[in-house]
Formats: sequence, C-alpha cells, structure tokens
Amino acid sequence: MTEEEKKKGPGAGKGAALTRQGSARRTSLLDAAETVLVANGADASLRAIAGEAGVRVGHLQHYFPTRAELIKAVLERALDRSLERLAVTTGLRAVRDDPSALEGPAGAADPDEVVAVLLAEQEDPQLVRLYVEVWALAARDAEIAAVVREFYRKYVAQVEAFVRYGRPDWPAELCRARAETFVALVEGAALLRSGIAGCRSAAMDEQLVRCAVQLLRD
Repeated sequence: MTEEEKKKGPGAGKGAALTRQGSARRTSLLDAAETVLVANGADASLRAIAGEAGVRVGHLQHYFPTRAELIKAVLERALDRSLERLAVTTGLRAVRDDPSALEGPAGAADPDEVVAVLLAEQEDPQLVRLYVEVWALAARDAEIAAVVREFYRKYVAQVEAFVRYGRPDWPAELCRARAETFVALVEGAALLRSGIAGCRSAAMDEQLVRCAVQLLRD
C-alpha cells in the first residue's frame, strides 16, 4: 500500500467502486428496457423490463421509480450517443455549462457530415423501432408524452446551436425555425427509410440530404 493510500484509510476507493457498480447496473437496466420496448411496445411494463434484466421490480424502481422516468433515461442515452457520434465526426461538442452552445475548432462545422451521421443512425432497425414504439406510447400516456417533448426540445436545441455556430449572422428566430424543420424532416424520414411506412430509394436519399443540408447552412 502506498503512503497516499495509508493516509486515505481502508475505505479509500470504495465510493468510486460503488459508483462504477451502480453505473454498470444502470446500463444493464437501460439495455433491458430497450430490448423490451422494441419487442413489446405498449406492453413494456416495469415487470417485463425487470424480468429481462434478471432483477426484481423493486430493484429496477430503485433506479427508475416509474416507466416514464425509465423511458426518459433511455431517450437521454440515445441522444447522448448521437451527440457523441457527431462530436467525433465534426469536432464540435456542447459547452459544459450551456448545452445549447457548441465549441470546437474553426471550420469544424460541416453540415454534410452532420446529416451523414444522423441518417446513418437510421440504418439501425432496432434504433428506429425503439423510437417508433416510444412515439406510440407517448400517444397514449401523458407522462411519456411529456418525456418525449422534452427529448425533442433538447434535440432541437442542439441542432439550433449547430445552425448558429455556422451562421452567426442569422437571427435567432430563423435558426430556431431551421432547427425545428430539420428535426421534423429527419425524424419523418426514418419511417420511410426504415421501410416501416414505405420504401426508400436512392433518389429520395439524394433529395433528403440536399434539403437537410440546406436547412443547416443555405
């Protein structure tokens, strides 16, 4: 044992270990929730999710007391993953104290790259199905509808920040409108591009990319 460890005492490091363990359990529960939501949709009860995770309902509710809170965490994780993929691709990250602002190297903001990353996510049928099932739940459950609205509020705010980053000369109202339209376009496209509501084509993809890029930087 090092001198530093002796000074800290026998309990040193336990808090960090417990935090890691709790984080791993939380991740396992979210993975189970995604699996059940995709498979069962409206029947995705806390009991079913707990069963998928191999834990008691009480254990699940220790982390997520209600189904709405669990779905909120699922959506937040999906958004965080998307933002991380964008950050890796574009070099832009949300400012720690202001998630609606971005920072990064000059010239990093490339709308073509942003559109490519977001549309690539639609190649994952499980992810698209997850969103579809959550939308369906939101249509029936006021609590989940509130969660979904908050998710899209954050999503639009991030797109708006990207628009402002690339076009600081645009008024705030225009940046907001462009961001809202962009999100509506991309999210609606998921239904067609995934095959749920129609068939995709190369021509449609080409026009989709063109319109999406124009919304970000025209």
